[in-house]
Amino acid sequence: MRGGEEIFRRRVERFQELLRENDIDGAVIRTLSSFIYFTGTKWLRPSLFIPAEGEPVVYVVKGEAELFREKSWIENVVEFQKVEDLMAGVVSWIHRNGMERVGLEFGIERDAYLIFLKIFERLNPTVEIVDILDLTMGLRMIKDEWELENIRKAGKMARKGMKVAEEVIRPGFSELEIAAEVVRELMLSGSEDPKVYVSTTPRAHAEPFRDLRVPKNGIVTVVIGADWNHYYANMARTFVVGEPGERVREAIEVKEEAYRLALNETEVGVPINAVEKKLASFFRDKGFGDAYIAGYTHGVGLLIEEPPIATIVVPQRAAKVQENMVLSIIHSPLMLPEGAIKHEDTYIVKKNGLERVT
Repeated sequence: MRGGEEIFRRRVERFQELLRENDIDGAVIRTLSSFIYFTGTKWLRPSLFIPAEGEPVVYVVKGEAELFREKSWIENVVEFQKVEDLMAGVVSWIHRNGMERVGLEFGIERDAYLIFLKIFERLNPTVEIVDILDLTMGLRMIKDEWELENIRKAGKMARKGMKVAEEVIRPGFSELEIAAEVVRELMLSGSEDPKVYVSTTPRAHAEPFRDLRVPKNGIVTVVIGADWNHYYANMARTFVVGEPGERVREAIEVKEEAYRLALNETEVGVPINAVEKKLASFFRDKGFGDAYIAGYTHGVGLLIEEPPIATIVVPQRAAKVQENMVLSIIHSPLMLPEGAIKHEDTYIVKKNGLERVT
């Protein structure tokens, strides 16, 4: 297990306090990142049950229990051979413990399937289902020192990956070839689930294509998410190839100035939307208002993009910056016909300023 048992047991106990405070009898955790947060290990098709009081239970496929116990602190592990057995186990656990209000994460990540919610509702018609995403993410937004150290190590790996990108980018190379070289470096460095996005065209979020290639005169943007012990650091850079034109040069200079503005304005107690408004005004004044995509920051942790997700969840832009948040700044690109201009780094928020990770 990566990290001491007391770290994860303390998280479960704090979560159970929140369940009781909100009159929730128990929670079914199916999202991978929250599963990792509470158990200490990743596992395909995660199924974790946390009662408001008592020990948590994990369901795994038959034959996996022994290895799971080696990877996690949780001893109460139940094997299932058929998915019907898993669903029956969920129902039995709920009714055996007399639960009337059960929490599920209404998230968008891996294994948080809408179909699971529908099946759950059908099998438990008398149970009230409560969205607990705010509870789990409320815990996860503020990192402890063990988490921060993992993110710092991930940051070193991200920097190595970006160095490889810089070395391999040249006219004619495909986005996929660039991503492959970066992923290779990250995995050899210990990143188990790296995220690498490469764009040679104006795309804000770019899964690499094998048939899009680096032009003789243009830009290439690379976004890296490197993980260590499942915790990410996020980094993005735009590389100039040949002579793409004066507008690109100007955009890069404006983006660097905006980056410094965001760093100066992001501090403990400041609402995210207050910084967002200043950045939007800045880009308008510089003549790039139409190119700016709103959402200058997001959290980083067990996901490369997690709350506060000011990039895609508008209400979370009202959140205030807190100490030991980990934020990616400045996430949003400038979208030009030549491509997306990005400069993004991961920072740890401290009372006396921002600690740069990448």
